[in-house]
Parts: sequence; structure tokens; C-alpha cells
Amino acid sequence: MVELPTVGGGSYPSIFNDVIGPVMRGPSSSHCAAAVRIGRMARELMGGDLREVLVEFHPTGSLATTHESQGSDMGLFGGLLGWKADDARLVGSARAIREAGIGVEIRITDFPAFHPNTYRLTLRNGAGEHRMTALSTGGGMIRVVELDGVLLDLEGDYHETLVFFAPAGAFPERLEAEVLEGGVPVEEVRLRDGGDSRLLEIRTRAPLSPETLARLRRHSGVRDIRTLSPVLPIQSRSDLKVPFLSAAGLEEYDRHRGLALWELAAHYEAARGGIGQDEVLRRMVEIVAVLEHSLEEGLAGTEYSDRILGPQAGLFRTAMEEGSLLDAGLLNRMILYVTAFMEVKSSMGVIVAAPTAGACGALPGACLAAAHHLGATREDTARGMLAAGIVGVFIAARSTFAAEVCGCQAECGAGSGMAAAALVTLSGGSARQALAAASLALQNTLGMICDPVANRVEVPCLGRNVLGASNALASANMALAGYDPVIPLDEVIGAMDAVGRSLPLTLRCTALGGLSVTPTSTRIAERLGRG
Repeated sequence: MVELPTVGGGSYPSIFNDVIGPVMRGPSSSHCAAAVRIGRMARELMGGDLREVLVEFHPTGSLATTHESQGSDMGLFGGLLGWKADDARLVGSARAIREAGIGVEIRITDFPAFHPNTYRLTLRNGAGEHRMTALSTGGGMIRVVELDGVLLDLEGDYHETLVFFAPAGAFPERLEAEVLEGGVPVEEVRLRDGGDSRLLEIRTRAPLSPETLARLRRHSGVRDIRTLSPVLPIQSRSDLKVPFLSAAGLEEYDRHRGLALWELAAHYEAARGGIGQDEVLRRMVEIVAVLEHSLEEGLAGTEYSDRILGPQAGLFRTAMEEGSLLDAGLLNRMILYVTAFMEVKSSMGVIVAAPTAGACGALPGACLAAAHHLGATREDTARGMLAAGIVGVFIAARSTFAAEVCGCQAECGAGSGMAAAALVTLSGGSARQALAAASLALQNTLGMICDPVANRVEVPCLGRNVLGASNALASANMALAGYDPVIPLDEVIGAMDAVGRSLPLTLRCTALGGLSVTPTSTRIAERLGRG
């Protein structure tokens, strides 16, 4: 299986698209949240009218063995029903899609696939059918790469209008001019050929007007028009420019500015999203509010039958209060918080993928624990999360957050590096110190494999999130003390990507190696399957 590069937002990842978010339910962002987004785009492609859906997964990809247990089915069904990634109904989506009269068949098929998380969907209704191939590229990000034999690259960050017309006919005159005269700023118009279809792809930052669509439909060669809405919170644009896209570029940009890392993150995201820097901070404050609510839910105790681990955060808090633990100070609070976040995820509560659902504990747990320990405000916490976010941008631009591509170092390892930068920022450290901490933390997690027990995102995921937070704390203190990371962050990210892609397939979230294939893991899988 050949793997495509996994860079978000064209070539410019967004903190709120690619790194911190989505707000979601489910065990895995690359399974659940991404599948929701793919399903929503598929539903719009069919005009909201679905009768039958054939879902195909490649036998050597990750989804062949994980689509049911890690929530791909649940997310895809919810998306096909038009639901969002944080919808409370997701856990019942399989029943709901049957009740909606939509027939779904899932097959493991040896078709040409270029990524371990490849979905090939054949969608049917009374008017006909479309075939769509989409990828889940990590952290909830997606790419639609093929539609009816036509190669595309849709990431859900534009309003897309797809004009289908007869492949044998001439391109209708004035079709493109009609679009440009429609009164909506057009980012790109591209004619695409392939298979039995020809289509005009129109990218805009707002929907085309009904009048423009009506004029397009009147052209004799036009067979159909479909519109797809953005599924990402931050849209793209054709004139997109960012001030830097690497740690080295950031340091050059900051040479005469002397900004904190969170401020530099705000500069980047404001340019990336076309929004003000105050708006960047406001959005992150909103995310911190979601995290605070999730933390409270986890600390109160969660219940959910279909999981390996019961609630353990309460046990740890009781032990802390009784003084029966070894004195680890702030680290013990981090362990408690990480556990709480992971338990909310495993009980289908609302969490923030930061950078993924499988790694939703390390960064938020470390950052909120440090913020509470320091008496920081919600805005201060958001500044720490922004600092983490820009480190995540550098990772997304050069590697991936998908364990299916690069192992758990791409999830818990990335989260650890991001958390280290957040902790330095919360402590008042400089941007240089924060980047040094991120480099140290990432160096310490190279080669971390992904081998979920019983094919669930619980064990060893909890321990590895705790490891990520612990590593972040140590790396932050080392950087604050002036330790030399030796290898610059950009080079460490490059090494991380090379190491991850060299891991055998069995150790990249396929449940085919490591702890996944131990006798105990097999017994747990059988017990849960019977449940």
C-alpha cells in the first residue's frame, strides 16, 4: 500500500482544523470524527437522499480490523444521517440508520488504496449513484481524493460546487463565466476529467446563489450539480499566506519582535484563518471551556458498559487525598486529569481531540493541571494551548497525527511535545525555551508503537497519555533550566516521520502486533464481543 503525504489545509495546517479539535465523541478522531465528516460530505453529494451505501475497506489497511471497534462505523453512519461529531445520538447511529431506511453493506475489498485509512463509498438513491473515495489523515482531518473516477483533493475547507456534464460533449460555453459573474468571490475553478465523468469544480468561501446555480443548470451539457458545505471550522482561500511554517521560520520571524510562543501562534492562525488575533484567543478560550467541562465530568465518575476499564480517576483522587501515593506534586495532578479525560472519551462523552482522541489526555491533562496549580485564568490556559497548537502545526505540516501512518509517536508523542511547549508558556518561559522543550519531548517518544488491547482505544492508551504528560513536565523543566536539546525541533519532526513510516504495519494501529495479540487481549476482545 502506497501512502500519500498527510498535510492539512493545502500546505498550511490550521490550529483549529488540524491540531486542537474537533470537539467530538468517540474513541478515535481518525475513526469517529473523520468518518462523521466523510459521511456528511457523502450525504450532501446525494442531496440528502440516501437509499443504499456500500462501504469498502482495503484488507491491508487499518480500517479492515478496526472499523467497528474504534468507531468508524458509528461515525460514518452518523455523518450519513447528517449528524455532527459531538452529537449525543452517535452511539446509536447503527440502529438509527436502519430506522432511516438506509441500507449499508461493509466489505473488505482489494481495491487500489493509497492510505491505510481509505474509505470507498458507493452511494445510491432513486436518481442514480456516485462513488466517492476518501481518506482519514489523522486527528479528524479528511481528504476526498476521487469521485466517479475523477481525481480530486477536497479537505472540507471550502464551499464546493461540482458541476457534472456529459464526458463526450464539448465544454459548455460561458459555464465558467457564469460562475465568475455570480457575485460570490471564487477561489478556484478547475475542469476535471476522469473515468466516465467530467466535472467543473468551483471553490468559494460562500455558497453560490440559487440564481447562479439555476443559470448553470440551464446549460445543455450539464447533467447535475452538487454542492458540498465546509466541514472544517476554518476555511481556506486561494491567496492564503502564513508568516512561517517551521520552528526555524518562527524564530526568524520573531528575531526582532520578542513575542511569546502563544502570540506567535496567534499571528500564524490569524493569517491562516483570515481572522483577528483576538478572535484566535477567543476561540481557544471556548475550547478550554469545553475541556474544563469534560474534566469535571471525568472527575465526577463515568459509566459505560462497552469498555475495558471502569472509572479509575476517583481511585487516584482518593489516594491523593489520603496521602497514600508517592509525593510527585504536580505530576500526580496531571495523572489524575489525564485519567479523567481518557475516561470521558471511553464513555462517549464530549472531548477535544488535541491533537487526536486517542491522545486527548496528555496535552489537556498536563496543561489544565499546571494552570490550576499555578492559579492561572482561563485566558492564560488558552495561551498555553495556543503555544501547543503552533508546535502541532509544525508536526502536521511535516508529518502526521495518524497512528495508522506513524504509530503512537504521532499521537501521544506529538501530544507530549505540544504539552511541553504549553507548560513552558504557562510558566512564563520564552518561545525559544518552549520549542526546546517540544524538541526534548519528541526525542523521548520516537518509535512509540500503536497496539491497542482488544482493538479498543483504552489500553495502553491511558498509560501512554500519562507518559506523554510526564515526559512533557520533565522536558519543560529541563528547557526552563537551560538544557540544550541539541537537535532542532524541525529536524526531530523529520526524524519522527521517518521512524514512524518505518514501523511495521502490525505496530501501526492495526491490532495485529504488540499488546494487541497477547492472550489476555484476545480474551478481553472475546468477552466484549459477547457483551
